[in-house]
Amino acid sequence: MLPLLPTTVVGSFPQPEWLVDRAALLSGGVPRVPKPTLWRVPEDLREEAHDDATRLVVRDMERAGVDIVSDGEVRRESYFAWLAPALTGLDVTKPGTAIARTGRPTPVPRAVGPITRPKPVLARHTRFLRGETDHPIKITVPGPFTLTALTHNEYYPDAPSLALAYAAVVNEELRDLKAAGADFVQLDEPYLQAWPDRAREYGVAAIDRALEGIDGPTVVHLCFGYAHTVRDKPSGYSYLPELERCRATHVSIEAAQPRLDCAILRSLSSKTIVLGVLDLGDASIETPETVAGRIRAALAHVPPDRLVPAPDCGMKYLPRERAVGKLEALAAGARIVRAELATGARLRPL
Repeated sequence: MLPLLPTTVVGSFPQPEWLVDRAALLSGGVPRVPKPTLWRVPEDLREEAHDDATRLVVRDMERAGVDIVSDGEVRRESYFAWLAPALTGLDVTKPGTAIARTGRPTPVPRAVGPITRPKPVLARHTRFLRGETDHPIKITVPGPFTLTALTHNEYYPDAPSLALAYAAVVNEELRDLKAAGADFVQLDEPYLQAWPDRAREYGVAAIDRALEGIDGPTVVHLCFGYAHTVRDKPSGYSYLPELERCRATHVSIEAAQPRLDCAILRSLSSKTIVLGVLDLGDASIETPETVAGRIRAALAHVPPDRLVPAPDCGMKYLPRERAVGKLEALAAGARIVRAELATGARLRPL
């Protein structure tokens, strides 16, 4: 059972210093192909190390008061790069090039044949997480639109065809994640915002194929990029109301750092909103009252049973102490507003 205004994380959480080379992580861009040099632990010990790191992340989230937890993506070099090596039809050893939304060329997988998934990828990790916590758990997977945006296509006739091929394998993976115990599954789709014209062409179709037949809460997350790499963010989304017609039950967006006008949430009248109320670009830790004020601002446009407070985006680039402190503020701010709603007190926005 979840409380009103349940809190969650978007996806990533800081990896322990003994697990990754943080200086290399912070100095490089988001990996789109495998980058094993980030790991401090030898490959033959890495799975055990990943299990131990997952235990630490779960304890941090539970102690902070987060209601819906994840494994913090601590097993991943990035939210994106882990999937391609598990699929056929992709070459990650001789990568191609795509233009990242920052405008820089970046190495990406090459599509050189039919994309298939020979076996489940995250099912074992999901079962492990399920055994570590009594909380509801969420597992995140890169979405088909973003996978397409960050692939050098040398095989499929066009981008929509590539997106639907990705959607089919993502759908298979999501089915296995649900069977392994995931309560929430999430598609990470930051490039919907970056490429809105292409998103309007085939974004919803790809998302719907990926979520076909998936029961329970399903989330689509879109954002402007990690605060570590994107400092100045627009105050509005170029692609958001269009998601009202997709299969996902939840839409996850950042709102704190970009100072989003929450009136746009009215356009998602059937969706539960996972709302970013922690500014990850701010080195200070929000007070619970600041978080509560951001929640109240959203409640002017969304009923409380359709609102899930969260950080803006993944937290992997933050120092661990800061990430924990911000999650504690998140949980405390949600408790403040829950108490106000329970007593019928008038909500006071910022």
